Amino acid sequence: MTDLSSFPITAKWPAQHPDRLQLYSLPTPNGVKVSIMLEETGLAYEPHLVSFETQDQMSPEFLSLNPNNKIPAILDPDGPGGKPLALFESGAILIYLAEKTGKFIPKDAAGRYETIQWVMFQMGGIGPMFGQLGFFNKFAGKDYEDKRPRDRYVAESKRLLGVLDKHLADRAWIMGDDYTIADIASFPWIRNLIGFYEAGELVGFSEFKNVARVLEAFVARPAVVKGLNIPKRG
Repeated sequence: MTDLSSFPITAKWPAQHPDRLQLYSLPTPNGVKVSIMLEETGLAYEPHLVSFETQDQMSPEFLSLNPNNKIPAILDPDGPGGKPLALFESGAILIYLAEKTGKFIPKDAAGRYETIQWVMFQMGGIGPMFGQLGFFNKFAGKDYEDKRPRDRYVAESKRLLGVLDKHLADRAWIMGDDYTIADIASFPWIRNLIGFYEAGELVGFSEFKNVARVLEAFVARPAVVKGLNIPKRG
């Protein structure tokens, strides 16, 4: 049996199945990227809830795995060379799991880099912009009298949706006929924008018919349905 005791995080979240990949997460747009990917690939894993309500992400145990105190993070007992690998940042985890399993990323070099390009598009654009828009629309930002910050994020979010909508005009998925980590990275955030953040009308989501079409296909996938609720909230 794999011994993970040298990793301090296992003191707070003991591994019941140390031979399985350990997932430390919360069902947020970034968190569910990895749970969906794990469900899609069929890898055996053990999820652990990192509760923001109790500031788990700031605990010494979690910080020992991710010094940036963000979810998700993983601990793979069967990493490269058969040695355990600790990894954080959802985009990096998606790429790692795709290459580990040989799934949801093209095998040819050009296709691989094009897919990573769209993952970076989500990481650098969609995620940060939609997150800021969510703050100003649903949370404390809505109380700001000056609406210029909100409007800035609305405009940029609409621009990003427009880029993606045009790209998807003649495609089933971001990379064409094949579903990839680019889709797994992007569509949880788009779902959150119009759902939890309640910003669909604000960004004119009805205008982006190709994005809406692919989002509908995404949320209908069985692995997505399951992964969106992992780990289960307490």
